[in-house]
Amino acid sequence: MKQTFASRLFDVSNIVLLTCLSVITLYPFWDSLIVSVIPLQESLASNIHLFPKTITWEAYAYIFKMDELWSSYGVSLFVTGVGTLLSMLMTVLAAYALSKPQLKGKRTIMFLIVFTMMFNGGLIPTYLVVKQLHLLNSVWALIIPTALSTYNLIIMRNFFMGLPESLEESARIDGCTDLGVLFRIVVPLSMPAIATVALFYAVARWNEFFTAVMYITDKDKWPLQLFLRAMLVENEASFQGGGDNPFLLGQSMKMASVMISTIPVLLIYPFFQKYFVQGVTLGAVKE
Repeated sequence: MKQTFASRLFDVSNIVLLTCLSVITLYPFWDSLIVSVIPLQESLASNIHLFPKTITWEAYAYIFKMDELWSSYGVSLFVTGVGTLLSMLMTVLAAYALSKPQLKGKRTIMFLIVFTMMFNGGLIPTYLVVKQLHLLNSVWALIIPTALSTYNLIIMRNFFMGLPESLEESARIDGCTDLGVLFRIVVPLSMPAIATVALFYAVARWNEFFTAVMYITDKDKWPLQLFLRAMLVENEASFQGGGDNPFLLGQSMKMASVMISTIPVLLIYPFFQKYFVQGVTLGAVKE
């Protein structure tokens, strides 16, 4: 089909607009990466950093020597891994049950679930519940209270509702139990949605900050985000006080800290990218 002038103009405009948006989106990350590997004097010389004149890894070397970094990394990896597995198990089981029209009280249950998206118990009542459960200053306080996301549950439920019922009926005729149908038929067919929701959970767990501030006081149990906050606060305090440590006086330490927390997620994302758009779109087709 021959393109008209208006069609070509539209395509060119789209390309130019999307290119500009991509540059605007990627530049802050690129700037942070460049500042993390250049000397202090070079970072202070200009507010715009496109290419480094001199590369130094002193900021990273200083951070990697800190034992607190590795302990906080371990906590974040544990919370992300175990928390995501637990959240996915609960989400898949609940979503599958709620996707069945024969479930008694389904409308009432869904109303109560959606109600929590608009109203919650509040900060202090939640803290008191966590305290009564003896979860304060425990890594489980970062996992159990937020184990299930209503938004992710609805995505999975909508996706399950779009699967052909005939597949499950065929599996039951062959002798599959309900759990057999779920894990042998439904889950393999739902990998795009499962990968998408797992990525949502993993990123949220990895970026866990406010919950850790409320419930964790022991530095040995700090997740990575609290460690990075402490680094930034000490960096700023040293700068204001005129400290003599050259690494604590520049932006390199701050940007290196940001890169340390961001790069692991960026490395994981490409493996989920092929499922991401498809999972979100298919999960929103049927209500």
